[in-house]
Amino acid sequence: MQMNFLSYVQLTYSALPSLTDSKGSLVVVSSLLGRVPTSFSSRYSAAKFALDSFFSSLRRELDVQEVNVAITMCVLGLRDRASAAEGVRGITRVRAAPGPKAALAVIRGGATRASGVFYPWRFHLLCLLRSWMPHSRAWFVRQELNITTPAAA
Repeated sequence: MQMNFLSYVQLTYSALPSLTDSKGSLVVVSSLLGRVPTSFSSRYSAAKFALDSFFSSLRRELDVQEVNVAITMCVLGLRDRASAAEGVRGITRVRAAPGPKAALAVIRGGATRASGVFYPWRFHLLCLLRSWMPHSRAWFVRQELNITTPAAA
């Protein structure tokens, strides 16, 4: 929780006065697991859901106060990093997305002051399914799990 949520809050409140003066931007890199819960990720998902809620609320507060600071929430899937691959080995069938392409999506989103970025783009559809068709979303999530492997303690 400290690294995946509280550090973001502390850094944001430290930088907010400068960002307000310069009409700057915040680019928040989060995870699909902060929008769509899945098995074997409770603590991580909780921190990422908190991140999404905090920055969505902050965006509304700044808007009401007419403060011109953009907040771009980047929702990324599994990236091709060794630590990420090791953490989900045997649990998921999801293929990792190329890190450089994910980074480019984040940079584009921040540069255009977009409110949200999804990489790969199909995750946006999955997030929409969460609200519109929760049972279908659960089915899609289950398809990506390798439930024959017991969860790590």
